[in-house]
Amino acid sequence: MSTVRILRGVNNQPVEAALLELTQKHVEDFSTQWQTPLIQATQEDKFWDWAFKHRITSTRDNYEGYAIECEGDTQGLMMLETQQHRTQFRPGRRLVYVSALSVAPWNRQQLQQPPRFRTIGTALLEFARRRSTDLGYEGCIGLHALPGAEGFYERLNMMRFDPEPEDIIDADEELLPYFEYPPRR
Repeated sequence: MSTVRILRGVNNQPVEAALLELTQKHVEDFSTQWQTPLIQATQEDKFWDWAFKHRITSTRDNYEGYAIECEGDTQGLMMLETQQHRTQFRPGRRLVYVSALSVAPWNRQQLQQPPRFRTIGTALLEFARRRSTDLGYEGCIGLHALPGAEGFYERLNMMRFDPEPEDIIDADEELLPYFEYPPRR
């Protein structure tokens, strides 16, 4: 477990939250507390199968799952792949690939004003960069963005890449824009 700092939505005051390994509790929180509001708001991640993602992160060495908890609730979820993806900045070098990142519906500005907490996604991405550094990948992370999240990654100054057809690993990702953070200096 580690601690991350997020911001309370009503007053932007810093709050300490726990960053934990993904557990069954987090999966259940997604299905019982998040999914109905996500479906009602037609969010792009509404049908993500976090139970399946948890099984993968529990059984495969190259996948990791994390959650941010604050005030007893799961505030954000993330799944990482740590061995198979390569950076666009240094061909042949590995990066940490963010397979999935999701924020609780009450923390999304487009669904609740003000959100309960802010900077959940940013805190998860910063943790992914630390994992990349820990693994010797110089802080490089990459991800395919859902259309509704492109602006978020652009505001974080992630570089956008349009892949060549031969670089596409997963047909589902073919139509999604790809973003990367370069190596840290």
